[in-house]
Amino acid sequence: MAPGPDPAPVSPPPRSGPLALLHTSPAHIPVFDALRDADHPGLELRHLVDEELLARARREGPEAVADEVRVLLAGAVADGARGVLCTCSTIGAVAERTDAGVPVLRVDRPMAAAAVAAGARAGARVVVLATVASTLEPTVALIDEEARRAERPVEIRTALVEKAWALFEAGDTDGCARAVAGAADAVADADVIVLAQASMTAAGGYITTSVPVLSSPRPGLAAAAAALRGVRAA
Repeated sequence: MAPGPDPAPVSPPPRSGPLALLHTSPAHIPVFDALRDADHPGLELRHLVDEELLARARREGPEAVADEVRVLLAGAVADGARGVLCTCSTIGAVAERTDAGVPVLRVDRPMAAAAVAAGARAGARVVVLATVASTLEPTVALIDEEARRAERPVEIRTALVEKAWALFEAGDTDGCARAVAGAADAVADADVIVLAQASMTAAGGYITTSVPVLSSPRPGLAAAAAALRGVRAA
């Protein structure tokens, strides 16, 4: 039997990047690479990691790192980035308002919008969990902003998961995830639970509560990929 014709070559998916990701921990790199491979094949990611940004923001406040963020984003754009996604919730607002000449997004905005929409009644009850205290205020402010935009009141409570960040910094990501999961399972009287930091996402594998739990990496990366498609089409 004569061999059939060779199969037509499969065209690679269109590239809409590169997208620069600004991290304050190298632990985020494999998380976003895996999400890219699963949800956005062909999207080129360039990872920028500066752990000192978070350390200084925790000591002095997020505004203290505004100049450093501006320089990093300008460098990323000069290197060809067509968009930037900041994966650190503490400095997300600082990054988002930086005029870099390309779309700059914060990873937790889509999650905040989803939290506002989560309540089946007016005035969704949102519980924000964080492992770093400096993240609580920016996350609450973001949810409030999204609530005003949607014209839906929200009731926000916050809780700091004690000792979880120390576990994360020590490399015990599983211990951190279990601590966050325990805090989430202890939440009562809530319509939705928000995991304020991308580093908390792994807790989803251990959480057993029936309350919806939101994390930021997947929707945040999806929003950034959509923004790049818009840039590409313009």
